[in-house]
Amino acid sequence: MFYNMSVPSGLSKVKRRVPQQDRGERRVAEVLEAAAAVIGDVGFEAATMTEVAERAGASIGALYQYFPNKEAIAHALRRQYSEEMQARWAGLAEHGAKLSIGKLVDRILDVMIDFMEHRPAYIPLMNVPKTSKDPAARMRLREHFVTMYRERQASLTPEAAFRMANVTVQTIKGMNALYAEAKPAERIEVVREFKLLLTSYLTARLQ
Repeated sequence: MFYNMSVPSGLSKVKRRVPQQDRGERRVAEVLEAAAAVIGDVGFEAATMTEVAERAGASIGALYQYFPNKEAIAHALRRQYSEEMQARWAGLAEHGAKLSIGKLVDRILDVMIDFMEHRPAYIPLMNVPKTSKDPAARMRLREHFVTMYRERQASLTPEAAFRMANVTVQTIKGMNALYAEAKPAERIEVVREFKLLLTSYLTARLQ
């Protein structure tokens, strides 16, 4: 008896799409990695699509298939960085309430410093115009701090905890800006000053 062992055409097409999609995602990741390296080396303004394509080992035409311009690349990188930072903050939020205030501040700022050091394009992209920011991601960041602070001090109202979270985030932003401007040898002192600042603030508010 003869059995038709051929795969139905619909299933065959579905199975072929997956590897193609995986390859496409990998290629986009490679392009973003190359773009981050270029931006980290020369800055956003000086970076060119041609240089990104060369660093990624792609043709300029292939690059434009993924991203129409530098701003689109910057937007994609910022979104990627936001997701990575959210994962880091979430991990800290799980244990932050159990740390002393000094150790908590160390962890908060060290998370940010480690990220900036390992993502050299982050600093050049901080103030790139025309790249939209994600309001939901910004709110999630504040919610991590609200959760930590209310776990430490149950008497804190949600409004007070959110205000403290805002101050914390603005302190981190201030450190980022000065850290970006400082020479490497000066950055250690910048971080030390902001740790002192944030430790004093949280000690006063979380007694």
